[in-house]
Amino acid sequence: PAGWREAVAAAAAALRAGGLVAVPTDTVYGVACLAQDSAAVRSIYSLKGRNGAKPLAICLGDVERLYRYCQVNVPEQLLRDLLPGPVTLVLQRSQELNKDLNPFTSLVGVRIPNHPFVRDLARACSGPLALTSANISSQGSTVAVEEFRELWPQLSLVVDGGPTGDTQSPECRLGSTVVDLSVPGKFSIIRPGCALAPTVEILKQKYGLLPESS
Repeated sequence: PAGWREAVAAAAAALRAGGLVAVPTDTVYGVACLAQDSAAVRSIYSLKGRNGAKPLAICLGDVERLYRYCQVNVPEQLLRDLLPGPVTLVLQRSQELNKDLNPFTSLVGVRIPNHPFVRDLARACSGPLALTSANISSQGSTVAVEEFRELWPQLSLVVDGGPTGDTQSPECRLGSTVVDLSVPGKFSIIRPGCALAPTVEILKQKYGLLPESS
């Protein structure tokens, strides 16, 4: 629909101008900026009052684009079994990724949300989006735009996609399941999130990955 295309175009233009945009995802609302724009990345930390040592994930529109920004050591079919979906995969970052994004780690979390708007937006931008939840750090995650109203004045654009996720489910506010796949043959769960059981089942049963002993 025309309104959809206009919203994607407006959000992409705001991002290219260095702005922060609130977007619906398949879990909770997120705030996005261009990951390759160091000033915009700093703005996200300042918006959220976020500890500078906490990493931001990147968001892409399609699995194929992941190889440019990450070093992948799992089968492509594994990526496609989990993405798009409510999962963040943590992999070794490539040289292509902005050095100012998470400079304290050689890893990066990658999201491809199962939500058509944010995927279209990611496709409309040349590089990856940096994506984090739309809330003040340490406060609860948000599933409707009214819930982060205090952030609106600092955002270039708020895209209202209605309530996100399954708002009836107690797990709807947990955000994505974050799993580290950077060690060959192993996985470790960094955040259980909302898709823990199916994610672990795919990794263990289908691909024979072993949980890394903590």
